[in-house]
Amino acid sequence: MTTTIRELTGATLEIAPTVCHECIWWQTRSGRSLDKRKWIRGVEDEWGAWGTVYTDDDGRVLGSMQYGPADAFPRARELPAGPPSDDAVLLTCAYLTDPSRPWVMQSLFLTAIGDARDRGARALEAFAYRYPEGETQFERFHVHRTIFPADFLADFGFMPVRALGRVELARLELGGLQPVEEGKREAVLRVVRDAFLPAPAPQRP
Repeated sequence: MTTTIRELTGATLEIAPTVCHECIWWQTRSGRSLDKRKWIRGVEDEWGAWGTVYTDDDGRVLGSMQYGPADAFPRARELPAGPPSDDAVLLTCAYLTDPSRPWVMQSLFLTAIGDARDRGARALEAFAYRYPEGETQFERFHVHRTIFPADFLADFGFMPVRALGRVELARLELGGLQPVEEGKREAVLRVVRDAFLPAPAPQRP
């Protein structure tokens, strides 16, 4: 089985999980609304693709991830431990369709890190939660889709910027990373695949 990571845009939104089609939680402040298509056009004009969609060779969605300039997501300024930094790409949420495939989350994160670095971003930030010891994988990765386990982010090199209670804003500095060479991202994702056998290696179309 082969897999594909596609850019998340207005054109590919229809293949993303249906819950993502009309969701504007990150795009708005509390009690407000907007036209998501208008938001999409604005972000794509200034930034381009605003995430990824991960599918298998039959077109079944394995997961998706949303990220972009921090100022494109007003909700982040209302969250505990916020606001995010103005110079950062903000990783806002990830949706996994199958709890038995944990490698999908790792692959999505590696793709986001590589993409942010390719675009010349100084850092990638995300909101983290310090779960109590012994919490289930389902609770950590499938119940809360807009906040990530702090120890999971730390494994990728994210460091806490500030905290409020168990919530943290975590940051991965990209300035010291080398540019992603052609084909390098696929090789990195293959390492993730090997760590979670029998998962397939993702490829870009």
